[in-house]
Amino acid sequence: MKLAQKVALNYFRAKLNLTAVFSRRLAAGMAFDLFCTPFRRKRKHDPPIFKSAEHLHVMVDGCRTAIYRWNAGGVARAMVLHGFESSARNFDRYIALLVKKGYEVIAFDAPAHGASGGKHINLPLYVKAIAAVCGVTGVPDRYLAHSFGGLAIMHYLEQIPRNNDFHVVLIAPATETTTAVRHLFRVLQLDDEVKADFEQIIVEKGGYPSSYYSIPRTLGKVHSSILWVHDEDDDVTPLKDVQPLMNNGSTQISFMITQGLGHRKIYRDNNVVKRCMEFL
Repeated sequence: MKLAQKVALNYFRAKLNLTAVFSRRLAAGMAFDLFCTPFRRKRKHDPPIFKSAEHLHVMVDGCRTAIYRWNAGGVARAMVLHGFESSARNFDRYIALLVKKGYEVIAFDAPAHGASGGKHINLPLYVKAIAAVCGVTGVPDRYLAHSFGGLAIMHYLEQIPRNNDFHVVLIAPATETTTAVRHLFRVLQLDDEVKADFEQIIVEKGGYPSSYYSIPRTLGKVHSSILWVHDEDDDVTPLKDVQPLMNNGSTQISFMITQGLGHRKIYRDNNVVKRCMEFL
């Protein structure tokens, strides 16, 4: 962790714990805002493939959401989804390879990311953005998603009655939201009483507790073929959340487990890229 990040963390931790002395609900609300706020939002130069993209946009809850499309009318339609504090530009290699396969490729920057507007993102908003983009481009039958994007696409797909023929690649997906919440409260050193108010805010915002926002739960309605790529050393979306699925012998999911790549290097690994392209 860089010095500036340590200073910011210590500031937020002290501020929230002081606030909790006077109002647990207010502290929980501040924690929720932090949970939904991307702080890193680098606008990197457009990779070469983006120079040939068709630029579209759609409004999602008042935010202009940037859409990129290549090869409209291709032999299949694929969508690429990024994770938290990322953007579509980080997946230029996958986009280029999918275009080379003759696919129509759709990518977009989620609200509060990349070239899109907004300051906050949460799962219901990300799912709403996917639906809005599909309303512009049509529903894809191929999906490749990393991290938070993986959690979002599975919650979108469970809303589609006929999803049996889709192919979905999940790379280090955020498997259980409860894990992210526990991590947040451990880092901020907030107590269980504030956490209870935090959970109530999640219910008020989206209608469900954090335990509902779970990839294993969506599998009751999502019957697509899935390639799940995860690293043993992922400290953001830990493999232990995936282990129950690996142990149940599901034929719906093919697992590729790597070592030493962590959460972000994994999608840049040559063997991972090759396996994903073969699956799609």
